[in-house]
Amino acid sequence: MTVTEMVRTYPADLGEVDRDAVIRCIEQCMICAQACTACADACMSEPDDEIPMLRKCIRSNEDCADICATTERILSRHTGYDANITRAILDACAVVCRSCGDECERHASRHEHCRICAEACRQCENACRELLGALG
Repeated sequence: MTVTEMVRTYPADLGEVDRDAVIRCIEQCMICAQACTACADACMSEPDDEIPMLRKCIRSNEDCADICATTERILSRHTGYDANITRAILDACAVVCRSCGDECERHASRHEHCRICAEACRQCENACRELLGALG
């Protein structure tokens, strides 16, 4: 609710920007960053003999969490808006979410945290692509 309230009460004109798409994307980025952080931590808590096969997953989770958190922060700032920066960060976020989702999916049958994280990554990727489409 806070994201919705903050975007909807922004005093300046956002032009043609679809506020609902911005809200969805901010929320999905926050969810994905949290899921990726938690998944990386869960991967590191798996038995020692499984950690080497989860190394790429852990790295993907950490990268994805960082990019999603950065995307959320950039989308939350509207003053001095630069569409080129917004498009670039949304594209990067969608790419890293796809990659992380793919990696987590490889482990989803063995690790429930990876299944949940893959789903969060897919939803965030979709929200980023939706907002990219709305920006034109």
